This record gives sequence, C-alpha cells and structure tokens, in this order.
Amino acid sequence: MSPTAAGPCAPPAAVLCGLAGRVPSRVVTNEHLARRLDTDDAWIRTRTGIRRRHVVDPGQSTSDLAVEAGRRALATAATDRVDAVVVATTTPDHSCPATAPAVAARLGLTGAAAFDISAVCTGFVYGLASATGLIAAGVAERVLLIGADTYSTIVDPLDRANAIIFGDGAGAVVLRAGHPDEPGAVGHFDLGSDGAHEDLITVAAGGSRQRSRPGEPSRQDRHFAMRGGEVYRHAVTRMAASARATLSRAGWKIDDVDHFVPHQANLRILYSVADDLGLPRERCVTHVESVGNTGAASIPLALADAAARQALRPGDRLLLTAFGGGLTWGSCLLTWPTLPAPTHLYDQQPRPHDGLARPHDGLARPHDGLARPHDGLARPHDGLARPHDAPAHPYDQGERTTS
Repeated sequence: MSPTAAGPCAPPAAVLCGLAGRVPSRVVTNEHLARRLDTDDAWIRTRTGIRRRHVVDPGQSTSDLAVEAGRRALATAATDRVDAVVVATTTPDHSCPATAPAVAARLGLTGAAAFDISAVCTGFVYGLASATGLIAAGVAERVLLIGADTYSTIVDPLDRANAIIFGDGAGAVVLRAGHPDEPGAVGHFDLGSDGAHEDLITVAAGGSRQRSRPGEPSRQDRHFAMRGGEVYRHAVTRMAASARATLSRAGWKIDDVDHFVPHQANLRILYSVADDLGLPRERCVTHVESVGNTGAASIPLALADAAARQALRPGDRLLLTAFGGGLTWGSCLLTWPTLPAPTHLYDQQPRPHDGLARPHDGLARPHDGLARPHDGLARPHDGLARPHDAPAHPYDQGERTTS
C-alpha cells in the first residue's frame, strides 16, 4: 500500500531511512588551545565537558562537509535520488546564493528543490519539520536533510569563551514517505522563537543592517558573539519546556523515552535539561566531548555516532530537542528504525597519544568526572576572556586524522 493509501486524513509521514556524518580531519585538543589561550585542559573540561573539536582546513567550506555527509547518507539509504535537499546552517558558503543548490548539484541532484534553513543551532529540528511538511504535502517523496556548520570560520580564535566550545562538522539524514506508525517515523513537533532576545547570539557584521551603515565593521562585529550566562538560562528553560510540550502532544511520559538527544551545546546544558525533565543522565546521547558544539550538525552527528557504536536499537524511542540563536527552539520524537551502520565520522580514529579516544562501551555516564549543573562552577558570562597571544594560524598545531 502506498503511503497515501491510508486516506486523506492520514498524510504520509517522514520516515528516517539514511544517516551519516562527517567531521574534518584536523583535530584541535584542549592542550592545543591551552598553548595560545589562558586556559588548560581541566578548566575546559570541567566547564564544558569538551575534550577536542575538529576544524576545517583553510579553503574548506561548509558545503564540502555537507556534500560528504550527504553522499554517505544517500549510500546508507541505498538511493541516489531525492526530491528535495535542505541544508540547515549558520555558516553558508556565501550570503547569496544559498548553499543547498550547490550541494545538490555536487551530489548529482540537479533539478531537486533545494534551500537553506537559518535557525542557528535549532536548524536541524526546524529542517526535520520542513522535510516532514514537504512529504506530508506530497511535494517530495524523499528528502535529504543536512545540518552543517563551520564555526571555526566565524568564531574569533582569540575569544577564550567561545573558541573552546565550537567545532565543525556535518550530519545528514534521508527521509522517505511512509506510515506514521512504522519505525523511523518522525512526528509530534514543537517549534518556537523569541526575537526579542536576538542580541544574545549574534554575528553583527555581514548583513544588510551593518552594510547599510558607513564605515568598516570592527573585528568584534565580524565574529560570533554570545552572552553565555543568559543563553544558558534560556537554553535550559526553552528546551525543557519544548520537550515537555512534545511529549504531551504524543501522549508519552518521560519514562517512555529511551534516549534523549539534545543539541550538543555542552555537557552542562545537556545534563541540566535532562535533570529538569527528570531523565536519568545515562539516557543522554552525547557526542560533544569529541567534537564540541557543531551547531546545526550536532544532533545528526550525535545520532550517527551512537548508531555507529550500536547504542541505538530498533524500536527505541528518542526525544530530540534543540535551542539556538534567534532565539529559536524545537523538539520532536522519533522511533529508531533498522538502519545499516553508518560509516564512522572519522575514517580513522584520532591518534591515540592524545589520550582522548572515546570509549565504545555505551553512552556517556554521569560518573565520568565532568562538571555537573549544580557544582557552582563559573558560567560562560563570568569574564572568561583574558589577554593572550596568538600564533600565526589559530590551528597550526592541530592534529590530523586520515580523511
């Protein structure tokens, strides 16, 4: 029976049938950052849980990562055709045109609908809602959705508060038309925004407001800025409320959730949201330790990593939630399908001498020595930036994995 055969009251659902991720080969550990910033590995880990992040090489762009992640996702879905390509990103290749058409063309998908979504770190969840709408409306039978960001291109490498947090990467899913009750079906969304707080997460320069003014933008205005303490409070409150609204719409209780997959902002925020919801921390799917905050890529990268480690089983119930600049937030539910194991995010694991290789025995546990939300540690708004010197290239000491 075709997805539309259930009748006009039951539009087709978007069903996950492909998944993959990609991170750049260059690895920047906390030790590397400590060489040029007034910080150390323990300081970074206790405040963020992050041990390393991956960054692009000079000349490498968001679309390069998106194409590779998209190609891998199409392979796991055993298809080379989709009707639409959606790219969620804060770091497009150009202000104009959108990145998605170029990604589609490089994947051999010329002719498919293609557009970008700009909802900052909530972009992937907004993208899932958009792809679900395209499928439900009959506009598309299959959609390739990619969350991709290269924050290293917009974060000031001398900004101690933000340089330790962000990394680059891309995660992609393929969605097909299917039935709402089959494994892999995405549904029960909650989306929201509050533009009154647009100044909490910004890149001031580059848009029409700055360009319409005389004079050149300052270095500060050309880079990513975030008011960390206020963002922390909004992120925890908004994600927890959105998650509850989504569960209520589906008729799920918190105990029905097998895995909680939040935007990978940092471990403190992740665990704070889980605690607010009453979810055991061991149900959190985390990947931020190894890649940092990758923006719109963070949720699909976390899913791809968990799938590669066989931490997700068919039939598991997943709660996804995100928060980003705008402000924006959103949540949705997913029942995990049977999928081919995706190619690991790294073609080869990072060199073991840095002591950062992830354990492959399951999801992160709450007793791993990382800072907890109630531990009284300084928040990102407490004046972390301090005077420091910079090398000729901000990542000239980064390790590499074989790509």
